[in-house]
Amino acid sequence: MRKRVILEEDKNLDWLKIFTGNSNIHLAEEIVRNLGTAIGKSLVKNFSDGEINVEIDESVRGMDVFVVQSICHPVNNNLMELLILIDALKRASAERITAVLPYYGYARQDRKVSPRAPISAKLIADLITTAGASRVLTVDLHAGQIQGFFNIPVDHLFAAPVLLEYLKQLKNDLVIVSPDAGGVERARAYAKRLNTSLAIIDKRREAPNVSQVMNIIGDVSGMVAVLVDDLVDTGGTLVRAAYALMEKGAKAVYACCTHPVLSGRAVEILSESPIEEMIVTNTIPLREEAVACPKIKVLSVSGLLADAIRRIYEDESVSCLFI
Repeated sequence: MRKRVILEEDKNLDWLKIFTGNSNIHLAEEIVRNLGTAIGKSLVKNFSDGEINVEIDESVRGMDVFVVQSICHPVNNNLMELLILIDALKRASAERITAVLPYYGYARQDRKVSPRAPISAKLIADLITTAGASRVLTVDLHAGQIQGFFNIPVDHLFAAPVLLEYLKQLKNDLVIVSPDAGGVERARAYAKRLNTSLAIIDKRREAPNVSQVMNIIGDVSGMVAVLVDDLVDTGGTLVRAAYALMEKGAKAVYACCTHPVLSGRAVEILSESPIEEMIVTNTIPLREEAVACPKIKVLSVSGLLADAIRRIYEDESVSCLFI
């Protein structure tokens, strides 16, 4: 068993190690700066045939190890890096391994949508557990019930405190808007914290092969509308919602999300849209075209994750970080 030395002001971090793959190195660097420690010495690279090779270059015997890795593009490569890192650390006799997943890939495949469809989010949970993870720390799961796919503890954080702090600086007359029925609970929580009104976009098709009609439930006329979602992928739904809000009299439209997947032409679509600013976090590193887009504002969740890591290491409650 590890023996932690208790200092007068705080417990030291001698038995804590942070390792990372290649998916989100900048976020991992920010986390260790917040903790006042350093990233563990390791080498994660690809052989010429594409296979992943991991080397742990320092002792982790008896350590409390945290592996920071977003399961983002390239999804399958980053997932394999995570699994092989965990396996290497387990075989190196780490006492406890926490998979820190700022973004949980495959989360949208959380149920059977057709008779012979997979539940890929459950498969990923099984793979992470089998690789040797003792617990999971993640941010804004697409579906909260994914926590139940694991037979190990899951700490589910929300980026809302980071996003809300920024939204408080926006103009008055805000209205929080859910882009679909599934996001109403999230939007309601934001509206409650900001003490603002709530609107919901109801999407429906009047007939096959007819474009969706967006009905807005709630008053947005003369208001600054803020679309709130957990992730933005192609951006199409969000942009159509922004146009619908402008048609209903909104004087400005903002959008915020935790995970900027931004695949395909998403950045181009957002740039040409009426959305004034897209507020995202750094759970997923932005591609070059997204970094250059003046409409995209990136906020960091490194402080939130660092605080959660410290609390897990010190066996303290993490629930106070939840919204």
